[in-house]
Amino acid sequence: MKKIVLSIATAGLLIACGSAPKTVELRQQVAVNLDLIDVKEDKVKVTITAPTLSESEIVYHIPKIIPGTYSSDDYGKMVENVKAFDAKGNELQVIVVDKNSWQIKDANRLKTLTYWVNDTYDNEKSMRFGEGIFSPAGTNIAAERNFMINQHGFIGYFEKKEALNYILSIKHPETLYGATALVDTDESKTNDIFIASRYNELVDNPIMYSKPDYTTFNVEGMDILFSVYSPTGKHTASALSPDIEKMIRAQKKFLGPINNNKKYAILLYLSDMEAADAKGFGALEHNSSTTVVFPELMGKEMLGKQLIDVVSHEFFHIVTPLGVHSKEIHDFDFNTPKMSQHLWMYEGITEYFANLFQVNQGLISEEAFLNRMREKIRNAKRYNDTMPFTEMSQNVLTPPYKDQYTNVYEKGALIGMCLDILIREKSNGERGVLDLMQKLTQEFGPSRPFNDVELFDRVTALTYPEIGEFLRTHVSGNTPIDYSIYFAKMGIGKGKIKKVANPLFNNNSPCITSNSDKQLLVRKGIELSPFMKSLGLKEEDIILSINNTPYSIETISAVMDTVQNWKDNESVTFTVKRNGNELVLNGKAIQSYTEIEGFTTIDATKSQLKESWLKR
Repeated sequence: MKKIVLSIATAGLLIACGSAPKTVELRQQVAVNLDLIDVKEDKVKVTITAPTLSESEIVYHIPKIIPGTYSSDDYGKMVENVKAFDAKGNELQVIVVDKNSWQIKDANRLKTLTYWVNDTYDNEKSMRFGEGIFSPAGTNIAAERNFMINQHGFIGYFEKKEALNYILSIKHPETLYGATALVDTDESKTNDIFIASRYNELVDNPIMYSKPDYTTFNVEGMDILFSVYSPTGKHTASALSPDIEKMIRAQKKFLGPINNNKKYAILLYLSDMEAADAKGFGALEHNSSTTVVFPELMGKEMLGKQLIDVVSHEFFHIVTPLGVHSKEIHDFDFNTPKMSQHLWMYEGITEYFANLFQVNQGLISEEAFLNRMREKIRNAKRYNDTMPFTEMSQNVLTPPYKDQYTNVYEKGALIGMCLDILIREKSNGERGVLDLMQKLTQEFGPSRPFNDVELFDRVTALTYPEIGEFLRTHVSGNTPIDYSIYFAKMGIGKGKIKKVANPLFNNNSPCITSNSDKQLLVRKGIELSPFMKSLGLKEEDIILSINNTPYSIETISAVMDTVQNWKDNESVTFTVKRNGNELVLNGKAIQSYTEIEGFTTIDATKSQLKESWLKR
């Protein structure tokens, strides 16, 4: 995204007043000041210098919803004590319209607007998808330590004035560094000034202030900034950066000429699970950056793996919807949005690319990729398979459609896979869905949105009639997809495959549970797994930590991810409490295998076509 550096735009207007001319300041931008030094009761003061207004009254909005979240979150509920003043400091009347909107009387006299903002992280308890504000879209205020400035949580817009330039000035402690894709135009060590051409651009660029811990590197002309906030210092940018750099180099190679970004920022916030802190883990995409939230207690290897899976998804959003999108996305209404029909592309193809590039660039095996697709087929069965995806997308904010949203990461990705296979088949392996997205980028791109109802026709014109038929049958239509038909085109069918068993399971039965204190507990009355027996674990042992990382039932997902990725004979340490005594058990990981139904090659004559699908 091109950064436009502007000076504060003012114009002098001479007005006759007797014989003495008078200069009247015309403000043609919105100036914002955030004070991260004088934090009061865990709140930050925001001061808005309004543009010159001719209206007698105007509404100031904080977003209800932002792009990429597909949920109504009401960021205005974190705002309090909204006050308006004229140039002489006289207070103007402010009327609360709703959770996110304030009407200002005598707006033609308005000079400044002030209010205080609380953060969302302190207000999270337990996050499940769809509950509360998703942490990567949330805000954090931890004086002297960390500020997660997702702009939509601090700064709003005057109604119908979203196209005005924004000048953001942030006063901050000298010990904190503001990581962002924006350009700081102030050389001061305690004040940053950022310029945005319009409100959408401002919101599209988060900033994370913390003690400097970042790395920078360049990938084929793109400058990458990777910044990490780890409360205890357990993780560092330098330690995690090799995984990030390897991933982005692979993604850039996969994308080829499709991306023109010159700078990209990855802001990683690691949460303290024992405190009132962020609980919604994952990431949120922006044109030139990604905000990521994970628990700090994760091990380095698992965190690196999660970063590759999650950040790669967000990075691929630079293709769609950030690169190719409809008018509903381009002119997004933050308070009364009209949603696009095409989540199958925005989220589905993005998720498909996030998996395909890994097998394409040799980061995972063909078997691992096919297993991921098998899991997506299994997961997609939990949703309404006859609900048209376009209908769900357009109504995603309301029931019953909103409950189907997460299917964009399952069936949405599978739609992308089927389109890829069809295009490969019709072009004898020469082209795929990546080629389609490259053509759509050339035709539309970030500044040329398409009309929602016309996309299928354009996709069909750029590919084959069979692609249009597929989209109208399975995406805007209500006919479920028989995935076996598409796998067969690549010589793949169902068969028995070996899978590494979880060392805390025995014959697919979990060997751990939890007690009333939410501690992990070895189950009573069952046969333990070979690994657990070799380590010396016994029934009713309370597991306090694994490899010196504490876990509880609330972090069971992180536990399972960690142990599932152990290598055979890897050194392992469990700290347990047995009969009131604390014990340290040392041993070696033992890999065992189980047979499951999966996908495997059944027709070798299709190997060349399959190779073009997965490797070209």
